[in-house]
Amino acid sequence: MMADTNDITILLDAARGGDRGALDNVLATLYQELHSMARRQLAGQHGHTLDATALVHEAYLKLVGRREAQFDDRAHFFAYAASAMRSVVVDYARQRLAQKRGGDLHRVTELPEDLEGALRLDEEMLGLDTALTRLASVDARLAQVVELRYFAGLSELEIAALLERSERSIRRDWQKARLFLLASLRDEPAG
Repeated sequence: MMADTNDITILLDAARGGDRGALDNVLATLYQELHSMARRQLAGQHGHTLDATALVHEAYLKLVGRREAQFDDRAHFFAYAASAMRSVVVDYARQRLAQKRGGDLHRVTELPEDLEGALRLDEEMLGLDTALTRLASVDARLAQVVELRYFAGLSELEIAALLERSERSIRRDWQKARLFLLASLRDEPAG
């Protein structure tokens, strides 16, 4: 269940004014939602040291560790949280690949339409991160939709509500972003 938007907005206003306690309250209030997002994204990743709780805690450290972090509203908070989770997951994938000493790198040629399942914490994640960075330089709005979908695990309907746009518009953005990412992933060298 989503926390009350008005309460969150009031707390975010206080946090924007420098009240660190208000930011802590936002995070505590939204912790269950963040934990659910992380759990969905890490489902099926057995045997890894990164679990949903660790992902939320690492993302929390990134959120509170940046003095310039400003959250205008609930959508901005979740966009930032998705970006923080992306950063944690990508760092974790890099560490895993470094431990494998190169491992079997292969070219990523698909991007699932539906996110039933989990993010893969491997070279595919690193390829997606690179492609997503390219997309953000071309169209930040499309990149935000991907981050909210992939790294926050939100549905098109949830993203539409957060961004105050129509579900149809989000679906179009998702399709455009997906095409861009697929083309970018296919053009990337296999390593």
